[in-house]
Amino acid sequence: MKNVGVYRLPMQGPDDVSELKKLIEENVIAAEDIVAIVAQTEGDGYARGYANLNFELLLSEKLGMTREQVTEKIPMLMIGLTGGLMSPHYTVFTRQDVEAVETDEKRLAIGIAKTRVLKPEEYGTKTHVMLVAEAVKEAMKDAEIEDIEDVHLVEVKCPNLTAARVADAESRGQKVVSKNFAEAGAKSKGASALGVAVALGEVSADAITDAVICQDWSLYSTKASTSAGNEQVASKVVLLGNSKKAVSPFTIASGVMKDTIDVQEAVKTFESLGLSFEQGALDTLSQDRVAAVFINAGADASGSIRNRRTTLKSDFLAGYQGIVAKAVINAIVGAMIQDTMILASAGFEHQGPLGANLLAVIAEVE
Repeated sequence: MKNVGVYRLPMQGPDDVSELKKLIEENVIAAEDIVAIVAQTEGDGYARGYANLNFELLLSEKLGMTREQVTEKIPMLMIGLTGGLMSPHYTVFTRQDVEAVETDEKRLAIGIAKTRVLKPEEYGTKTHVMLVAEAVKEAMKDAEIEDIEDVHLVEVKCPNLTAARVADAESRGQKVVSKNFAEAGAKSKGASALGVAVALGEVSADAITDAVICQDWSLYSTKASTSAGNEQVASKVVLLGNSKKAVSPFTIASGVMKDTIDVQEAVKTFESLGLSFEQGALDTLSQDRVAAVFINAGADASGSIRNRRTTLKSDFLAGYQGIVAKAVINAIVGAMIQDTMILASAGFEHQGPLGANLLAVIAEVE
């Protein structure tokens, strides 16, 4: 049986791993039990890389491994750009084998996997989709989750194109999906999300072609949250759900907010975990039970919400529409749970219906 631990820790800067170091040195966390880290870091790709480096250096020391070995062992998904009231933080997941008797009660389980190294010309293609689908299935097995209905969140960190990668592809006579790196990143995220959808039976593999990626928005996953980064060469998968093979003190639930102000669906998701609201916010006991909240923000998918025009795509800050989308949903759900330490990722590419927000909540069992 598996016991999964969840530790949500604040960051004072991209280089701040002091809270994790403290928990390891106080024997609260055993470094060898860490299986994944998902972080909301400030800044761009360089800041994400800096954060990743500091986690690598700390765990390299604690595990007696090289940085490369740490990276191979522990997926670290760094989500950058924290706008508004968003609070930089990271969530550490641990997993231990323990002696316990299986029951019908399902508890939090985690599975990790990754694709092979992708060639630059494969980013954002059907090949990318199918490789991620295979990795998601591997992650389900690793989590010992048998029913796809028990999967509630699949975080994927996928690669993006760089000038060097474009040159590499062209040197071999290959074409990339786009030389516009923003568009290429969107297609990489979209392919990753469709890979999740295929693995979880939300989309048929027969429906996947290169042409549908970031074009046919009727195809999507309600459990995928994907992010692209220049530092990646493969797609890394962290899958969370519930399993009878787990004895964690936590459980997870998920929901789809049809748009950013669909607080009714958010309330249902929290209440499905036995959390209670009082005067519009979680009561004090429920606040203490919340272990982590993950949201994929999709407000930047269109220029309107419920027939009201927005300027996310047209105003002065249009170039930062993803940051604005994350900041808005962070403020709304943060007010509901009285905490802004929420991991929010932006990107609507096949991650739920257009304009939706995908919500996943981990809470301590009553």
